[in-house]
Amino acid sequence: MAIRKIVTLDEGNPVLRQKARRIRRVTPAIQQLMDDMVETMRDAAGAGLAGPQVDVLLRVIVVEVPKDFEDPDAGTWLYALANPEIARQSGDVEEGQEGCLSIPNIYGLVERPPAVTVKGLDRSGRKVRIKAEGYLARVLQHEIDHLEGTLFIDHITEQGKLFRIEPEDVEEEPATAVAMG
Repeated sequence: MAIRKIVTLDEGNPVLRQKARRIRRVTPAIQQLMDDMVETMRDAAGAGLAGPQVDVLLRVIVVEVPKDFEDPDAGTWLYALANPEIARQSGDVEEGQEGCLSIPNIYGLVERPPAVTVKGLDRSGRKVRIKAEGYLARVLQHEIDHLEGTLFIDHITEQGKLFRIEPEDVEEEPATAVAMG
């Protein structure tokens, strides 16, 4: 496994705004990409990462979130998916805080459906369906957006819902909105 460089918006690399290509099948090279992305995401203290964020225009995402934020012993949900897509979503939307490893020191309040069903291929190439709610649903939607060239800031329509994290804030609250890829 290897830690890859995360592309940031301020670099001007067009990959973050391009649509990623579908994968025909999960090969050993795709499995290696998934493993590298998990290691990169963990190293950056993120909750998700998409192929374009590591300069790979393929429809691959990885997501790792706590099963229970209040119980640190509950473990995490870890998903590595090829060709993920939202098959179903709840009709309502909820506002929640999002940040992005590709847009450091910025977070915003984004409206998204609180529950989704995502289908795709797992690390072994098997078809899977994930029924997700809450934070897991939000992170999956955020990462799938990356595959379409969409960033969380594109969902923010009011300037008052976009915030900058100042260095002194990070010292006081180290977990502020750096959760997604």
